[in-house]
Amino acid sequence: MPEYKEEQSILAMLRIENAKEDCESAALEFGQAHYKAANNRAYYSIFHAIRAVLALESKDFKSHGQLLGYFNKNYIHKGKFDISLSKIISNANGLRTDSDYNDFFIATAEESENALEGARTFLDAVTVYLANELNGL
Repeated sequence: MPEYKEEQSILAMLRIENAKEDCESAALEFGQAHYKAANNRAYYSIFHAIRAVLALESKDFKSHGQLLGYFNKNYIHKGKFDISLSKIISNANGLRTDSDYNDFFIATAEESENALEGARTFLDAVTVYLANELNGL
């Protein structure tokens, strides 16, 4: 079981709190039928959860693509997280990109609900991972 510096643990906890807040925001936006905003917040919940995991190895990236690629390669493909999370990441990223940058994209309730559920699933997996890593379970 690796030993983490206090700064790494604190940063991981701050980032997972940001991820939880983004997930709550996604749920609120979804409840108001603001589907594009819900898609954005659901993605950022996943993004900040990934950054929480990477805080434990003092790793961060300037681009979303690099961050997502590194996580997929070093955490999902190495079996630290279930492979199904890779599809959740990919779907959330694509939906967020369309929602934020495609003027003609119409976000649907079904897509947004799936994004929100995916973010919750991802957040649960990362929360368990961090608890195991930081508490030595």
